[in-house]
Amino acid sequence: MLHGLPAFLESFAASMVLFGAFLALYTLVLPMKEWHLIRQGNTAAAVLVGGAMIGFSLPLAEAVRQSAGFSDMVIWSGVALLVQLLAFGGMRLARRDAAAAIEQGDMAEAVFLAAASVALGVINAACLS
Repeated sequence: MLHGLPAFLESFAASMVLFGAFLALYTLVLPMKEWHLIRQGNTAAAVLVGGAMIGFSLPLAEAVRQSAGFSDMVIWSGVALLVQLLAFGGMRLARRDAAAAIEQGDMAEAVFLAAASVALGVINAACLS
């Protein structure tokens, strides 16, 4: 009855490690201390990070769904991670004043960047299929 449980646990654990790696790398490339801002109640920072989390989760889920095996899933998830980080880097270059706006709680900037992260995640996921 639970013959697929070991494969599920393996994929889920790897996905959580990759998700954690994404968050760690994402927060390293951000020019602000978003966890500190979130703890202070900065909703804009929370929206920005939340959009990035969703934006990475979409291709991560697709990599898990489409992969032929564990190593295949890890490789494609890693590719999705790099693509999402590079896409964020590109958005950051285009919106140079975004960090200051987020620190000041600018929700328009946060929603725009979060939506861009999700949109890029959808495209990233579609390209993995």
